[in-house]
Amino acid sequence: MSNSIEIPFSTTVLVRDTCLCLHVQRAARALARLFDDALRPAGLTNGQFSLMMSLNRPEPPPMGPVAALLAMDQTTLTAALKPLQRKGWVMMMENPKDRRGRLLSLTPEGKAVLAKALPIWISTHAAIDDGLPEGNAARLRQDLQVLSGMMGEAAKPAEASRRPRQSGRATGA
Repeated sequence: MSNSIEIPFSTTVLVRDTCLCLHVQRAARALARLFDDALRPAGLTNGQFSLMMSLNRPEPPPMGPVAALLAMDQTTLTAALKPLQRKGWVMMMENPKDRRGRLLSLTPEGKAVLAKALPIWISTHAAIDDGLPEGNAARLRQDLQVLSGMMGEAAKPAEASRRPRQSGRATGA
């Protein structure tokens, strides 16, 4: 006698076809490959472009807000900054208001690389937006922002189960 639990293949098909997490991951990987290929001539990956763009501010930002914007912890941000620092594109400096904290800044060389990459990003992004059915790029961004905002709610499953659904759409697994 076997004690193994059998999950019907129909359940596998249901998850494959309806899981928002799976579909978002697949789309994210495809977009990452597309932007990595497009930005390669500028010497950047899509993640490096996003990180450097997040540093393009009037005043050097502290690490915390940059990590929050990029949805990563500070340890991951520190690791992502290292190659950019080695290339001389980003610098980290002591925060004069809080000596324990660090501020991040693009160097002139980093700004030049970002300026070279920006037209590539614009044209690649325009092609993607144009390729979406019915021009729904703005709606897609809005829905993804809603999903991103749900991260804080994931820690409160009991609360989420009491909240009424706003539509009849499936929320995925």
